[in-house]
Amino acid sequence: MIQRLLTLERNLTTNMRINLQHLNIRSRDGLDRWVEEQILALGEARWIDEANVRLEGRSVSRPPFAVHIRLITPGPDLFAESSDYTLRAAFTKALTQLREAITNRAAKQLRRLKSNSSAPAAKTRAARSALNLQDH
Repeated sequence: MIQRLLTLERNLTTNMRINLQHLNIRSRDGLDRWVEEQILALGEARWIDEANVRLEGRSVSRPPFAVHIRLITPGPDLFAESSDYTLRAAFTKALTQLREAITNRAAKQLRRLKSNSSAPAAKTRAARSALNLQDH
C-alpha cells in the first residue's frame, strides 16, 4: 500500500499555525480552504497556538474517511477524531467534538471562578459575624 503524505503549513496573522496533512487522499484547494476557515472559527472561541489536522483515506476499512484534529492551546490540548463516508462529514463530526470540549472547558472555568469568588466573601461574612458576636 502506498501512502501519500502532504503537509500544508500556514502562518496566519492570528498567530495560529495550521498543519494540514493528507494521507492516501489528494489535497484539494476547496476542501483545504474550508478546513482552514472552520479551524479559524474555532480560534474565535478559544486561543489556539497550533492546529494539527490529518485527513485520511482508508481503503480497507469502513467508513473510508477519518479525521484527526489536535489543537494546541494554553492549558490542556484538545483532541478529536471521527470517521464517516465523506471527508466533510468526518471533519464536521470532529469539529462538533471540539466545540463541545471548548464549551465544557469554558463552563468549568466559569464555575471555578464563581466558586472561588464566593468563597472569600463567605469567609469574610463569617469573620464579621464572629466579630459582631464578640462585640456584644
